[in-house]
Amino acid sequence: MAFPQQLRGRYAHAPGPTFLTYTPNGKKLITAGVDNFCRIFTTGSDEEPSNIDDCQENNLSIAAGDGFFITGAEDGTVNKYSLGTNDGGDILWRSTLPVRDVALSPDGNWVAVASDELVVNVINTKDIQTVKRLRDQNRSVKHVSFNKSGTQLAVSCVDGSIYIYSMDSEQPELVQKVDNMIKRLEPEAESSARVLWHPDGKAFATPTALREVQVMSTNDWEKQKTFKTGHTSEITAAAWSPNGALLATTSSDLNLFLWDATTQKIIKKYDDVKATILAMAWHPTENILSYTNTEGLLYIHTDFVPGEHVDVLRKPVQPAPYLHDPSEGRSGDPSTKLTNGTKHVLPERRARAGSTDSLDDLLGDEFRDDDEDMPDNADDGFVIDDDGAGYTNGHGKRTNGHLGPLESISKRRPTAPAFQPQIHEPFQPGGTPWRGNRRLLCCSLVGYVSTISQEGSHYTAEVKFYDEHAHHNFKFTDVFGYDKAALTEHGTLFSCQPKDDTPAMIYYRPHETWTNRADWRTNLPAGESVTAIALSESYVVVTTSANYVRIYSLFGLPIRVYRQKASPAVTCAAWRDYVLTIGNGPIGGDGTSQLLYTIENVKRDEIYQSEDIVALPPNTALTSVFFSADGDPYIYDSDGVLLTLMHWRTNGQARWLPMLDTKCMARLAGGGKQESYWPVCVARDADGKHVFHCMIIKGSEKYPTNPPPMLSEFPLEIPLSSSIDRSREGRDRDVDAMSDDGEDGAAKKTESKQQLHEQDFVLSSALHAQLSDALSHTRPTTHQKQDLVSLEVQIDRSLLQLLGLECLAGEDRGMKALELVTLMRDANGKMLDLAGKVAQRYGRDMLGEKIQELAEKKLLANAEEDDDF
Repeated sequence: MAFPQQLRGRYAHAPGPTFLTYTPNGKKLITAGVDNFCRIFTTGSDEEPSNIDDCQENNLSIAAGDGFFITGAEDGTVNKYSLGTNDGGDILWRSTLPVRDVALSPDGNWVAVASDELVVNVINTKDIQTVKRLRDQNRSVKHVSFNKSGTQLAVSCVDGSIYIYSMDSEQPELVQKVDNMIKRLEPEAESSARVLWHPDGKAFATPTALREVQVMSTNDWEKQKTFKTGHTSEITAAAWSPNGALLATTSSDLNLFLWDATTQKIIKKYDDVKATILAMAWHPTENILSYTNTEGLLYIHTDFVPGEHVDVLRKPVQPAPYLHDPSEGRSGDPSTKLTNGTKHVLPERRARAGSTDSLDDLLGDEFRDDDEDMPDNADDGFVIDDDGAGYTNGHGKRTNGHLGPLESISKRRPTAPAFQPQIHEPFQPGGTPWRGNRRLLCCSLVGYVSTISQEGSHYTAEVKFYDEHAHHNFKFTDVFGYDKAALTEHGTLFSCQPKDDTPAMIYYRPHETWTNRADWRTNLPAGESVTAIALSESYVVVTTSANYVRIYSLFGLPIRVYRQKASPAVTCAAWRDYVLTIGNGPIGGDGTSQLLYTIENVKRDEIYQSEDIVALPPNTALTSVFFSADGDPYIYDSDGVLLTLMHWRTNGQARWLPMLDTKCMARLAGGGKQESYWPVCVARDADGKHVFHCMIIKGSEKYPTNPPPMLSEFPLEIPLSSSIDRSREGRDRDVDAMSDDGEDGAAKKTESKQQLHEQDFVLSSALHAQLSDALSHTRPTTHQKQDLVSLEVQIDRSLLQLLGLECLAGEDRGMKALELVTLMRDANGKMLDLAGKVAQRYGRDMLGEKIQELAEKKLLANAEEDDDF
């Protein structure tokens, strides 16, 4: 008696998630797993597979074309490898987040990349600079798959939605969004939500939340027949046979089923599965099903379809299991279709003539169109009053009895569409949209606040601090759905929107308290929603959809409620007793409303700036607003420019000064990096210098991940020269290093020093003006007075260094050199003496005399001031 031979697995990779794919001709089978190599098996051969070494580790997907294959890894890289060589692959794409799936178009020219980012990138495999981007998804993407012709791409998102794109045009278009078909799942989940395109090209199937496989037609987007699989756990993989007559499904319940697609009945159940199958693929022409599992094993199941059913596998492509043929409509009757070249003519329709406003009568017979096919009585009119009911007026024309009463001309005249201005949408500084089931609510120098959606029923709010010795991290179950937060050293502020009969709510939780209970909640009036919140060490600030600004104490006492003039409200910020609110204002030249800001001191009940304009160029949006650690307002726009508000404590004197243009930073000058920056704050570093704290966002992403990257520091640098000049300067410096011409190199080095000193002078002057303005309106501390003196010395030092460069350049630069001396503040009375010594060192006697005269005049002026006292 012969016993069936037990199926044995082959060790393809180390234990861990393993994936496979066949080449289009089926001669090769390629696997990828957690280790740093890929294996190539030859169909029908028991020899050891060949390896391609130096691959990326932790591969999560693989696809193969003619002569090459592509992998997607957890580190965000998409690599292309050649089947003919053992060389390392080429990087096609690099994502900032893990790549979950890759799909190759049937012609091998395009690869779609699904990652934890919201955007799906479709890269040309022959020209990686050509990229199509699919941006309609609201959450991260789990799977992507092309249809048989490559004209459509299905995108399965973790939020349970499927997006079908048409790939025919240069810019893909969203054809259909399918909801409530696949299950919501985590990006790293083993369960599958992949769209399985049927080989007939008219339908697809997907695993559902009920552990079934649902078929849907692409003609009318209606659900068709269902495979009630009976799996007791989530479906992890499924695949149509090459002709679409059979379907294989598997689940984490360790069962593998073979289905008849026509009857949706099980043909055979395979219960010898040892571990969860993550990927399966049919051989294009043979009766073979191969699959890989979570243990790194590969199974090549020959004669997978039993002998009594193998004829089904050999049939040509079979139709998908429809409830009704979508091309015939629901009734089963073929729908009427227009054939190219066929004209549908209404019966009894004849040429119109015989009236005073007939075009033929006005033009005359010589302009009349002759139609040999028209009957002789074609000019009699097209309405025939054959029953005497008064349809015509005697000329063969219809009467006006069917018309209603006369309307005014203004009603009948077509009007142009009404102008719709664009307003700025409200936003919470530091908050991000949903990425999968996570989002950041805020970020600051203290830490960050995030939330995680738990299957939509509730949320988990988490507060993490950078200094865990000073504060303890905490998290709690959030049943209200907090969508905004603000974090300081003293406490955390949350807010949620109204839902059903529950009004919007504010929740404050202090970090330290000497009482038993100090956290508090308060509800907003019915109908109001929260647009933005802010928290300082003195107040809680809330702006609402009703354009109210609501200010509370840190213990929940309402301090002030007023309606802001600039509406709708956009955002707000707070620092100590100061509150800054921003709202929409008048329409600008680009059709977008201008933003207006107001700054007030709540404690003094004093308004410093009222409805002044936020300086934004056209087609630029406001990204963030905050107060620096020293208490100065800052904004950050979508162009990557950081601006501060000068002289804001004096009404009518405020102006916006750019303190940093991130596009002009030296790290981006070469053009090799693609990154943006998420603003957090402006504060002092360990050396006391003002720096811009932000998060670096790699690639084309717009928002940081959750958990977010570490904070980075960049020195403030007022844009005085472009990044192009800087990059050219760097290249010229390299050329000069190899050149023997020392004069040109010295001149360029002097120019570089001059730009550096000019930057120090302008930046120190701006910081000095800010601090001086603050000290004139507040009670200065000892440290602030010392900082002011230090800035004055820094200004004079920069001018003195510029003076040395001018003296070095020649006697003809004496006028500019003298101007530099006049700008010195000479706070300690020594700078003019040093300036004279610099002129003497370079032999500029005339300049030295002018500096001496300037010093004597200043000394005389100081003496007169002393006499006045």
